[in-house]
Amino acid sequence: MKRLLTLMIFLISISAFSQPNEKMKERIKAQKIAFITEWIKLTPEEAQKFWPIYNAYEESLEKIRSEDLNTIRTQMMTNPGMSDAEADVLLEKFTKAENDTHDAKIKLIEDLKKILPSYKIIKLKASENAFNKRLLERLKEFRGKQGNRN
Repeated sequence: MKRLLTLMIFLISISAFSQPNEKMKERIKAQKIAFITEWIKLTPEEAQKFWPIYNAYEESLEKIRSEDLNTIRTQMMTNPGMSDAEADVLLEKFTKAENDTHDAKIKLIEDLKKILPSYKIIKLKASENAFNKRLLERLKEFRGKQGNRN
């Protein structure tokens, strides 16, 4: 089962990188769902309760990244010679974004404690790390293959 899941993730990963951005995001999300579900061994009942909570968490992180952190990054890049006053404002925005990220993680844990045993919540972080590592490995492989074509 694990080998089949790993093979499916690998094949989907490779094909996902050749698709337009939105399709790639959808495929990666589907892979992540399968990976996490298998890794932490969610029962169907747990999965039904888990995914709405986790998806809300992911949406809140994406909002922080796209609205706050990208704005901060853009301001840093477009104004490298900013004044201390401008840098202070940017640091405040950055601190707020970091605090919002922390708060989202705390809310996730609190919400998950209502539906999952603690060991599965701990395994969630390990599964996210393992998934991201595999995804980066696939990306490196893909880029290596692309580089060899040129």
